[in-house]
Amino acid sequence: MKYKKIVLAGGNGYLGKVLADYYKDIATEIVILSRHEKEADHNLRTVVWDGKTWGKWAAELVNADMLINLCGKNVNCRYTEKNKKEIFASRLLPTELLGKTIQDLVEPPKLWINVTSATIYRHAEDRPQDEQTGEIGEGFSVDVCKTWEAAFNKYATPKTRKVALRMGIVLGRSDSVFPRLLNLVRLGMGGKQGNGKQYVSWVHEHDVARSTEWLLDHPELNGVFNCTAPYPVKNAALMHTIRSVNGSLMGLPAPGWLLKAGAVFIGTETELILKSRWVLPKRLMDSGFKFQFERIPDAVSEILRKGQYAFISTAAASRAPEVQAPVVN
Repeated sequence: MKYKKIVLAGGNGYLGKVLADYYKDIATEIVILSRHEKEADHNLRTVVWDGKTWGKWAAELVNADMLINLCGKNVNCRYTEKNKKEIFASRLLPTELLGKTIQDLVEPPKLWINVTSATIYRHAEDRPQDEQTGEIGEGFSVDVCKTWEAAFNKYATPKTRKVALRMGIVLGRSDSVFPRLLNLVRLGMGGKQGNGKQYVSWVHEHDVARSTEWLLDHPELNGVFNCTAPYPVKNAALMHTIRSVNGSLMGLPAPGWLLKAGAVFIGTETELILKSRWVLPKRLMDSGFKFQFERIPDAVSEILRKGQYAFISTAAASRAPEVQAPVVN
């Protein structure tokens, strides 16, 4: 096995399952920190914690190769005062608890990745946002991200390298955004949303997992990294691609007023759809990381057709021929 132990805090959700599946054949053991007990499955174990208090779970962090913190209430909800408090608490409390615990350990994890969000950047239709030149936005979601990253940086961890991984919209087969967009397409409602000009900074689930392995294998890398594919697309282009690959001829658009009404009905916020996230993974690409799924047609084809592409490791990708710098369309 390439690694001894990978720890996934809050790893029972969609992304945690993606990461567990990725590492199951290259790590001796994978430990999920979860509020709920679950039977062990081969080299995958679940250890109970509440994300608020120290406990026996802390021993699982000792000398781990990597800790990935995935904790956080789903933001696909109405921003009521109750939900806002839960969104903040579900991110800040586990992050600070992990920071304090790591600081006190004699043999802490070698790497701590805190999965945050690329929505920290402003609504951008004029130019892309990267780690060096990106501008931080305003509003509730941005405040959550800023406070979250401040909690991540609160405790000094000289023995543990830290990476804040600003995640784009993850596309995959089993959950998250893509199955919902596909349902709209199959119902004939998969047209552009709003004016369709807002950028979608997406990333294939397999490249998310590969990026964490890349960061683990390169001890010189730390700080903030954007985790988004190098070719963002506009919403209209994304929906057209899904329709095209799925073989759907028609897709009714959803104007902004309709989205606002529908968001109230289904209990969500239009910001999740209408905010233009034009984010580039400059630091990952500068470090030599190569995305397997750079463009949205390839990603959608793999998700819909299952198995059209063979997944490759980060080591194999690093030997691939050089590609031209991305031109965002």
